Amino acid sequence: MTTSELIQKYNVPGPRYTSYPPVPYWNLQQWEAKDWISLIRKAQNNETNKKLSLYIHLPYCDSLCTFCGCHKHITKNHQVEERYIDAVLKEWLLIAPNLHPASEVEEIHLGGGTPTFFAADELVRLINGLKQILPFSQEIELSFEAHPNSTTKEHLEKLNKIGFRRISFGIQDYDPIVQQAIHRIQPAEQVFACHEQAKKYGFSSISHDLVFGLPKQSMEGFKNTVKQTLFLKPNRISLYSYAHVPWVKGTGQRGFDEADLPSPELKRRLYEYAKNNFLQEGYREIGMDHFALPDDALAIAAAEKKLHRNFMGYTTTPNELLIGLGMSAISDCKLGFAQNEKTVSEYLRRVEAGELPLTKGHQLNERDLEIRWHILNLMCRFETIFPQETLLNRVEILEKLSEMINDKLISIQNDVITILPAGIPFVRNCCMAFDTYFEHDIAMRKFSMTI
Repeated sequence: MTTSELIQKYNVPGPRYTSYPPVPYWNLQQWEAKDWISLIRKAQNNETNKKLSLYIHLPYCDSLCTFCGCHKHITKNHQVEERYIDAVLKEWLLIAPNLHPASEVEEIHLGGGTPTFFAADELVRLINGLKQILPFSQEIELSFEAHPNSTTKEHLEKLNKIGFRRISFGIQDYDPIVQQAIHRIQPAEQVFACHEQAKKYGFSSISHDLVFGLPKQSMEGFKNTVKQTLFLKPNRISLYSYAHVPWVKGTGQRGFDEADLPSPELKRRLYEYAKNNFLQEGYREIGMDHFALPDDALAIAAAEKKLHRNFMGYTTTPNELLIGLGMSAISDCKLGFAQNEKTVSEYLRRVEAGELPLTKGHQLNERDLEIRWHILNLMCRFETIFPQETLLNRVEILEKLSEMINDKLISIQNDVITILPAGIPFVRNCCMAFDTYFEHDIAMRKFSMTI
C-alpha cells in the first residue's frame, strides 16, 4: 500500500493522548477540592518517589496567532502581570500544605500563552515565591516557552541566573507568506539573534517548535524552514502536526480560508521531508513529533527506555505527580486529573476568594490505569507488552489492530506490540485500538485528524 493510500485510510479524527482518557471523556464535571486533595494524598502515599513537577500556565499574549489552539487571553495591558503572578502563588499556597511532607519540586515548566509576555522580574518573583512555599530538588529542571519577538536579553540573563537551562522557541515556519496567514510575524534574523543569545547566557538545551500543515505552506517554503532550523541546530526539535479544530471554542482558528490548508498528501510530504533531513543530520526520533541530538538528555532517556510523557510533553523526569497552576492548567496525580477554570476572570475570582479553581476532572479506574500504561508505552517507546491476563478485551483490541498488522505498520510477537518505523506517523491510530471511551461521533466534533 502506498503512503498516499495509507494516509487516506488512517487519516481520521483522533485524540493526541496527552492524557488517558482524553479530556472530552472525563467523568467529573466538577471536582470538589477536598476530594481532589484526598486523591493526591492517596497517590503520593502509594509512591516511594515524592518528587513532583509543576506546570505554570501564563495565558497572556499581545496578539492572536490564528493557528493556536491553546487557552489564552489577548491583551496589550501589561498591568495584569502582577495580579496574575500573585494568584498563581496563592493557588500554590492553597495546594502545597496538603502534599506529603517529603515532597520536593523536581521540574518546572512555564507555558502559555506567552510566558515572555511577562517581565523578567515578574517571572523571577514567581519562581522565588514557589520555592518559599515548597522546597526545590537539587536537580531541579527549569524550562520555559519563549516567543522570539518578546524574549529580551533580560529574560535570558535573569532566568538563567536563577537556574533555567532549557528554553523552547516557538518558530512554526520561517516563510513570510505562512507567517502572514497565521498572524505570527517574526523575521528569521530575530529568531537567530534570540537563539545565539540563549547560548551566550548559558542555556544548554534549546528547542525549536515547528508546525507542518499550516495554511499557505508549500514544499519549497518548508524546505527553507528545515534548512534554517538545521543551520542553527537546536538541541531539540518539536515537529507538530497542525490541529485544525476551529469548532472548539476559543481557538481563534478562523483567520484564514480552509482552502489554504495543505492537502493530507502534501502535509505528509512536509513531515517526511523534515523528518528525513533531521535524521540525516544526526537527530534521533523521540516518541511522537520530537527529535533530539544524541547527547541531549531526551535522546538518552529514550535510548534507555526511561522517557515519560505528560501534559508538558516528553520529559526525562518520571514523576507521577504533576500540579498545574494558573488558568486552564491541568494536574495529574496518576489516579486522576483536574483542570482549572478556563477564563482568567473566573480563575482570578476563585483563587482570590481562597478556593482551588478546579472545574472538571477524571478519576481513573483499574481499567483506565491499564490502558493508560499501554498508551504511555506506545507513545514513549513504540512498544508495549500485552499479557494474556488483562482487564481488557484482548480479542477485540487485536481485531482492531489487525489492519495495521496487515499494512506492516505494527507487529505482534510474544505478546509484545511493536510500532514499526513505517507505523510511527500512525501511533495515535494504534493507541485508539485500546481506547474504550472512543466514540466516532464525539471524535468528529472534538479532535483533529491523526495525520
